[in-house]
Amino acid sequence: MNNEKNDSNNGLDSQPHGETPQNQYDFSESAHSLAENSNINSEEKIPLPEETNQGSQPIETKKKNPYKIAFYALGSVIILGSASFFGYKYMKQKEIPVEINQCLDTDTKVYDAYKDAVVLIKHQYGYFAKINGKEFQLTVPEATEETIYGTGFFIDREGSLLTNTHVLQPWSSNDAQNEKIQTNISNMRMKIASILTTDISEDGYESFILRNWENASANQEEEEGEYSENDGESENNSGEEFVTSSDSQIDSTTAVTDIAASIPQKEYISGENIEVYMKTIDISVALHDSNEEWLNCNIVKISDDANIDLGILQLLDKKTPESVTNIINMDNMISDDKSLKPGEKAIMIGYPLGVDLAQTNSGIKVQLYNGQISKESDGNKIQYSITSTHGASGAPVFNKCGQLIAVNFSGVDEIQGFNFGIVAKQINTIFKTNVGEIKSNN
Repeated sequence: MNNEKNDSNNGLDSQPHGETPQNQYDFSESAHSLAENSNINSEEKIPLPEETNQGSQPIETKKKNPYKIAFYALGSVIILGSASFFGYKYMKQKEIPVEINQCLDTDTKVYDAYKDAVVLIKHQYGYFAKINGKEFQLTVPEATEETIYGTGFFIDREGSLLTNTHVLQPWSSNDAQNEKIQTNISNMRMKIASILTTDISEDGYESFILRNWENASANQEEEEGEYSENDGESENNSGEEFVTSSDSQIDSTTAVTDIAASIPQKEYISGENIEVYMKTIDISVALHDSNEEWLNCNIVKISDDANIDLGILQLLDKKTPESVTNIINMDNMISDDKSLKPGEKAIMIGYPLGVDLAQTNSGIKVQLYNGQISKESDGNKIQYSITSTHGASGAPVFNKCGQLIAVNFSGVDEIQGFNFGIVAKQINTIFKTNVGEIKSNN
């Protein structure tokens, strides 16, 4: 091939400048064409110059089509391969990487596996009244709204969360706060009965009670007793007899009767028709790493057993967020509480002190605390030496492998390190029997 090019160049150089014979020009052009054809495929037969010039376009098309097809085919393979690779990685991220029987070994691995599944609960509630079937929220000074914080965790892909009963119904807990609430409820009921008359329309109940609240009394019986006591004192002090005119007595009695008759008599609504109670105004949750974005929930189930401090709430859209890689699987929990021994590790992920401690410059952050099991389970609760306080109610407690062993529910405020959890096996009493109810609402 190189010889052909050299020969062609020599032939051109042998002519004087400015003189290029027509036959010589044609020959060099043909030779150049032959050289190009030789570069494309040295094994093919070199066509004659006439054949090359007449059929050059069809031959060139036939030569390039296979390369184009191969190029596009290769490109398609690369694109499909890339899509498959990244699609596989994306799907792998959505899968639950923690196998049921896999031991996570360290606190950090337990935290990384379940931090996204643990949420901060915010519960706002207030006092409500129902009078003759008409319900409304009370806004009198004693009926202040309350807000508490707790912890919960996802237990399925339908947005269901497990927490404590007292987080969902704080007014039902057996403590000093509950006693105060019940006293307020009783007093407000009596006060409403002391001022609300039957001539007030149902739509006017709320505004009438608020306007006349200063005149309301919760001690009607005591006041009646005081009046009768004063009457008795008057009788005892009337030791001397006074001479009075019968005519003046008649006139006085007549005057009192006339005044009483002139005052319009009103009937008051019976206390039996008045209910006062506490009720949820709003309950929502915030995810770990969120910027205080609160997701609204409904309360689905409260334990019927006062000793099992557990309840279930559910996101309104009934979908567990995609950011929650791992739910806390009930099939992986420790259902045999007798196997939990003092001295074994206990790990809690939760929100002690609620939003005050959880809020950071980069959003809501869940916290990890650990300790040891302090006492054997009594079949309902178990004690452990994990530092905790208000806000961590409803937090999951794991063993060293990341298996759920309890749901934190109480502690001793005065001394840290004495906290208790409802053992995991009790979850079955509220969750397993409630699966059908939750899914039937979807």
